[in-house]
Amino acid sequence: MAEGTVIVIGGAEDKVRDRVILSRFVSLAGGAAARIVVISTASSLGAEAGERYRQVFGDLGVKRFKPIHAVTRSQANDETFVAAVRDATGIFLTGGNQLRLSSTIGGTRLAEAVLDRFRHGAVVAGNVGRRIGDEQPHDRLRRLRRDAQAAHGAGRRGLAVLPGVIIDQHFQQRNRLGRLLSLIAQNPSLLGLGIDEDTAGVVGPDHVMEVIGRGSITVVDGSGSDTNAWEIGGHRPIMISNVVLHSLPAGYTFDLRARSKVAAPTLRAVAGGEAASS
Repeated sequence: MAEGTVIVIGGAEDKVRDRVILSRFVSLAGGAAARIVVISTASSLGAEAGERYRQVFGDLGVKRFKPIHAVTRSQANDETFVAAVRDATGIFLTGGNQLRLSSTIGGTRLAEAVLDRFRHGAVVAGNVGRRIGDEQPHDRLRRLRRDAQAAHGAGRRGLAVLPGVIIDQHFQQRNRLGRLLSLIAQNPSLLGLGIDEDTAGVVGPDHVMEVIGRGSITVVDGSGSDTNAWEIGGHRPIMISNVVLHSLPAGYTFDLRARSKVAAPTLRAVAGGEAASS
């Protein structure tokens, strides 16, 4: 039995034009034969979000589609919702308030059903790891400490399929390198992924991540770093040094276990003496 594929998305994926990320999701889920479930619990649009994806995936050739908008833990334990996931080949978790998602379905029968499908080869896409939330600057350090602790327990909560990884979305667009570095300083054993909008990492059972989409993924590896995070309190800045940082655009691959870039895209000559990836 082989694990499935994870597609971790940085938010605001293109739903109108090239649809690179959503097209890859559909392809991995089986193309026209895919059985797609969209869980929109995190979305502020409610059930409307599921219907929006129904149209998008329908345009991509998907005929079997089921939206799920569980808003209570009781619903997330209901057999009707659980049964909808049992034969899914692709499960998509929409963006939105990820705390709402984890607190509503974490540890429920629905979460276990998602993990079971993943263990049997289904592709799971969306924000599938531990995510750094939005907070005011004076709350950030306390929140980052909680996130660092929670990331190790994410798998036990039944939602994360990328244990040991912490994810920050909208990364370049919202200038979030500083806060990801702060979190890695709190717990250097975590691997930080800062994912730009309309960008995703496709992670197979071998835990090698391929970058696709319009932007880049910034990988922050603090396993060999030095920091004073353990003694800093209040509003004082944290020191962290000797961090390994990778910025990887589409076409590059990264081994999450070995924490190393494993390949570069093939280059070809173009007019004007420039180089482009093929």
